[in-house]
Amino acid sequence: GYFAAKRRLFAEGGPDRAVIGVDEAEGRFLANQMAQGPADDRVIRISSGQKLDGEGWSVFARKGFLAEWRKGRQVASIDLRAMAGLPGAHNHQNACAAYAATRTLGLAPKLIEGALGSFEGLPHRSQLVGERAGVRFVNDSKATNVDSAAKALQAFPRIRWIAGGLGKQGGIAGLVPYLGAVAKAYLIGHSARDFALALGAVPHEICGTMDKAVARAAAEAEPGEVVLLAPAAASFDQYPDFEKRGEDFIARVRALLG
Repeated sequence: GYFAAKRRLFAEGGPDRAVIGVDEAEGRFLANQMAQGPADDRVIRISSGQKLDGEGWSVFARKGFLAEWRKGRQVASIDLRAMAGLPGAHNHQNACAAYAATRTLGLAPKLIEGALGSFEGLPHRSQLVGERAGVRFVNDSKATNVDSAAKALQAFPRIRWIAGGLGKQGGIAGLVPYLGAVAKAYLIGHSARDFALALGAVPHEICGTMDKAVARAAAEAEPGEVVLLAPAAASFDQYPDFEKRGEDFIARVRALLG
């Protein structure tokens, strides 16, 4: 299956180094299979939540800081908290992977830190569109399902959430554990009423369209909050694709910002 296919990339490719995420059981199993012992630094373990300080080579992010450990001691640390293009644990995991890969090529930690700091993010993926009066506007239109929306909702401490579209099977029930940061939801598209029912006691408003949702969220947002488009739904009820949906969000935000 999927795991076996990924394992073959390492086993048959014969890489000098293998960068493996160990936040899930499958990754831990693969890393243990590939390594000849705990001190085998051909396998670089990465994590976005665990402290990995064993005898091997590891790169992990905790509380907004990336750390590199080798042979039982820390050799580098990078503050990720102010890097606007890398919000949330999922992006910190990506940063760990990029850091580990470039370290194997001999690049210095300070050089990698500068490159990470210059990364502006990808369009429609936790993309910072702008800021006004302490309120940030973030476009994550690519968050078309529960899993990706959950990662977006965990990336910011206080959120004005724009969600909805053409809902997928199961709706947003899987997001209930991640709604603690949502100050209010502004619902759009075909599934707006279904999403409203699933939200229960979470403050919400059915806006219907992007222009109204952006206007309402911007009007009610307070300093320190993030107006986040993370729809948890497909776009086809109102847009040809998620890119056009994200572009509409960007246009509405930029019109507000002037």
